[in-house]
Amino acid sequence: MPDRTESESRKLLGRLRAAMAESSAGQARLDRIVRLIAESMGCEVCSVYLFRDPETLELCATVGLKSEAVHKTRMRLGEGLVGRTARDRQVINSANAPGERGFRYMPETGEERFSSFCGVPIQRLGEALGVLVVQSRAARVYTPDEVYALEVVAMVLAEMTELGAFTGGEGGLSPRHQRPITFRGLSGQEGAVSGCVFLHEPRVVVTNPISEDPDKELARLAAAIDALRAQVDAMLAGNGVMDGEEIAVLEAYRMFANSRSWLRRMEEDVRSGLSAEAAVEKEQSHARARMGQAGDAYLRDRLHDLDDLSNRLLRILTGQGRDTGAAMPEDPILVARNIGPGELLEYGKGTLRGIVLEEGSVGSHAAIVARAWAIPLVIRADGIVAEALNGDLVLVDGEQGVAHLRPDDAVRKAFEDKIAMLARAQERYADLRDLPATALCGTTVSLHMNAGLMADLPSLPSSGAEGVGLFRTELQFLVRNQMPKRAELSALYARVMDAARGKRVAFRTLDIGSDKVLSYMKPQDEPNPAMGWRAIRLGLDKPGVLRMQLQALIRAASGRPLSVMFPFIANPGEFRQARAEFDKAMDRERILGHPLPSSIEVGAMLETPSLAFASYTFFREVDFLSVGGNDLKQFFFAADRENERVRRRYDMLESPFLELLSGIVQRCASAGTPLSFCGEDAGRPVEAVALAAMGFRTLSMRPASIGPVKSLIRRVDLKEARKVIDAARIRGDESVRPALTDWLARQP
Repeated sequence: MPDRTESESRKLLGRLRAAMAESSAGQARLDRIVRLIAESMGCEVCSVYLFRDPETLELCATVGLKSEAVHKTRMRLGEGLVGRTARDRQVINSANAPGERGFRYMPETGEERFSSFCGVPIQRLGEALGVLVVQSRAARVYTPDEVYALEVVAMVLAEMTELGAFTGGEGGLSPRHQRPITFRGLSGQEGAVSGCVFLHEPRVVVTNPISEDPDKELARLAAAIDALRAQVDAMLAGNGVMDGEEIAVLEAYRMFANSRSWLRRMEEDVRSGLSAEAAVEKEQSHARARMGQAGDAYLRDRLHDLDDLSNRLLRILTGQGRDTGAAMPEDPILVARNIGPGELLEYGKGTLRGIVLEEGSVGSHAAIVARAWAIPLVIRADGIVAEALNGDLVLVDGEQGVAHLRPDDAVRKAFEDKIAMLARAQERYADLRDLPATALCGTTVSLHMNAGLMADLPSLPSSGAEGVGLFRTELQFLVRNQMPKRAELSALYARVMDAARGKRVAFRTLDIGSDKVLSYMKPQDEPNPAMGWRAIRLGLDKPGVLRMQLQALIRAASGRPLSVMFPFIANPGEFRQARAEFDKAMDRERILGHPLPSSIEVGAMLETPSLAFASYTFFREVDFLSVGGNDLKQFFFAADRENERVRRRYDMLESPFLELLSGIVQRCASAGTPLSFCGEDAGRPVEAVALAAMGFRTLSMRPASIGPVKSLIRRVDLKEARKVIDAARIRGDESVRPALTDWLARQP
């Protein structure tokens, strides 16, 4: 870039610094800024449009357009050239704006006199805040140097907007981080709770976007880059416990950290007048914008690497580490873009009241831990990390998938009423804790809980569960950076049995793959991982891992009963292979003289429709079967449960699915094979009644669901419920839900 242009950029940023320092109200400050930009750029019009809400842009200041249009002219995201600039986060530079696709004429502004248009997105870390526009009567295309200067100014405007520099004054914007805002995401775990925001990774705040001494800032940037490279080199030096994939990731980090083009762009920004941290953030904003538009998975991963490096560099420059010294508030609600199971478990059960994530899925590690801890979880709450501050009041509605940040009094009062109602219901359920789930017809259903952490086990006596119908063993593998040792697993499983105090625990062997990937195992590039190399398929292909886990389970039992089940069995041959591995492990332990379990149950999880039609020989072979309802439903309806567009499209109470379950119940009854149902639907009272009426006598669910399910079962006649279900199926009803819920509503 020519020195003359750089000098003009620094002059303009110097004037902006003076405007930032003024004590005038926000609107007056913004009005002066657009005049300064217009004068510097030699154009007749300069306007700033900022978002009033996520979908609406508002003209907040202008010079050259009609002043009465300020705070009156609004447009939707994507509407007109300004809306397109904001939506696509890309510069639009045209000598003939009226001839551009999507041009929108706004007569109240008087812009019909201006032919040329240059719109630059105002964005911060990938979050669109508004658009900076310059216009001229003469038909001109702004030069690359001029566009670059506008991008530098837009970066400063973004920081000033973030810092609240434009709030106050007649018609001015309300301050960011102060107004109430509702985030509508998705339910990851039910429940309602009120608490205060605790950011997992607090935002870096750039308080000095404009530099006074470019040479000093270049030196700061160079020193920070050296420190960053040293960090990456140190991580690579400790690669003795890493596999090739992890090393490849760090090598990509090192490549970016040593990238001359990345450093050169930041140096140019500093020479133009930005501070070192503002220059880093400008590059990071561009990377995040590209990340959102990248269709190629490899490119997204590389842009994510660059984003992570930028975060590290910003924290070096500002000294704002993850641990900011901020005390965790009372009733903390963890807010994060995403979080791994290890990081989440470090907080410990009982510490957090709820979790809100911008990313994640219903089957993610965070969701599994949230269910284990019985705390509300909202996922896909896009934008909450940028808006929330530590200590902000937030109401988390896990059932609806909604988070109310800084709610107004009306929302807060309604939410308090909801929490009180739920608390009263829990008190009623507590009275049923020691009573059996016996229906009015005399049928008793055994209710068990799902678990996966030692922290779950204290819930066993208080929930009223009769045992653990599913213990997920993979969580102990997911939270580590390397394969656990057999002795470690044996000690853990022994503690689980101790905590169960003689109640049955059904251990599911390692179920990884699909959405559960171990960091220390080479990931498989599969187009459909849910139907790929996972669970028992992985175990049979890597028998050493399976044998090690089976030996740990046998040693943990040490004279006590042992129940083991293999996940994702698709045909009898897979079960027989897995059972053979168990028998080998038993023989080895017998030869070594180790105490053996007092009794053994080896079962399978029925999660694929194919296994429902296995021969009766298979149903007699297994000691028990557990229907994995989540997977079985997704494969039956061909609806990926990780895909929010389709996962709620189909219902367990649809007649074809009930026909499948009815066949499974009949086959198990003929073979005398114990049968249970495990999954989200088992913990929903209406669905639980249907399952019990269809013949399931054991249901396994999260601990918090046992009270509501037991309460409803004890109030109904399951034989009558079966008649209602059968009548709906005979009529040809697509779903029995309407008939069943109508019947339940009439019960006393």
